[in-house]
Amino acid sequence: MLFSQLEPRTARTTGEVVRFALWPIAVMTVLHRVFIKAINGYITDDFAPVYKASLAFLNHREVYTTNFDYVDPHYLYPPSGTLLIAPLALIDPEKSRWLFILINAVAILIAWYLLLRLFKLGMSSIAAPILLLAMFSSETVTNTLVFTNINGCVLLAEVAFIMLLLQRRDLWAGVALGLTLAVKPILAPLLLIALARGQWKVFITAIGVPVALTAIAWPLSKDPMDFVKYTLPYLAESRDYFNSAIVGNGEYYGLPTGLTWLIRVLLGIAVLASLWLLYRYYREDELFFVATASGVLLTAQFLIGSLGQMYYSMMLFPLLLTVVLRNSVLRNWPAWLAIYGFMSYDSWLSTRFLTEGRAAEYLKTTFGWSLLLIVIACVLVDRYLSARREGRLDQGIDPAFLLPAQHDRKERISVEP
Repeated sequence: MLFSQLEPRTARTTGEVVRFALWPIAVMTVLHRVFIKAINGYITDDFAPVYKASLAFLNHREVYTTNFDYVDPHYLYPPSGTLLIAPLALIDPEKSRWLFILINAVAILIAWYLLLRLFKLGMSSIAAPILLLAMFSSETVTNTLVFTNINGCVLLAEVAFIMLLLQRRDLWAGVALGLTLAVKPILAPLLLIALARGQWKVFITAIGVPVALTAIAWPLSKDPMDFVKYTLPYLAESRDYFNSAIVGNGEYYGLPTGLTWLIRVLLGIAVLASLWLLYRYYREDELFFVATASGVLLTAQFLIGSLGQMYYSMMLFPLLLTVVLRNSVLRNWPAWLAIYGFMSYDSWLSTRFLTEGRAAEYLKTTFGWSLLLIVIACVLVDRYLSARREGRLDQGIDPAFLLPAQHDRKERISVEP
């Protein structure tokens, strides 16, 4: 009797087989990424300058002393961000780094759970282990933990912002976004979604939180003006190293400035077309609109802006999960070829094909982001043209097989004798 109770349950359906197979793989992958790869670390260390700046802030010493002539990770957070992360320096560097890894891992796990809830997916669904495994197998989560930066917390804030925005809890949505803006402006484009939806109260706290934190941090900082004099100009520049944005790769490979701008403008037009069609025909489909538009805006920022690093792709998880929606723009193979480009942990560096391997490694993220924006624009434009040709723009631009009337008609035909 005892052994029969301990016997593992045998799967009886395909869904159960998938869950039983993927849950242990997903859990072990999480443990490996957090306690082995992240603790081991790597030559790239985003945490060291953060800890050094936090310690300097707590001891009222100069914080902004980075030499930008070197390519080592720099400290780039404003005084408001320094204030938020300063408690990290209350303990020794090694334990502080471990704590920061754990904080980010927990933030990613909470974001994973909230994403499942956002898309009405339960813990018993096959999506739960698939998403968990996909997240912790990706380059963006792996290197966020290994390099030890704050992106996991930013992802959690992004998911919280989307959920609160959809629930019309505008002030709290602004708080979630404002906390990230106090550290880094990576999610600033999401304010355009609040603007498009007329949720003006978001701006009160989204702007008020970083302003208030800056007001507190400024007199406590030894050299706050140095952030304005030296760090801000550096942030406004593009660089030709560790930069997957078009301008970064353009400078690295010596492309003519005019060609770089032409590529950026053409992709910008594709982005504007996508955003217009999403706003014009999908803003009432709130989850699809917010999740898809946020992904388009953030991808455009990474690709067309001055700086885009591969692990920024973590902020695209809400967009990727729209694949479970019937009208998703990601239900095609080119979209997932693009996603492979910026999510895969594979290295394409080759000891046999040095030049080709290096080019594939350095350009895969840029090509992935570019292809994603092109695919989304093509899907939406094709839907629009098809709907206009068929004279059903008044019903939206979803494919005909998704329209309620068509679906109901098929249902009636199928039950008629």
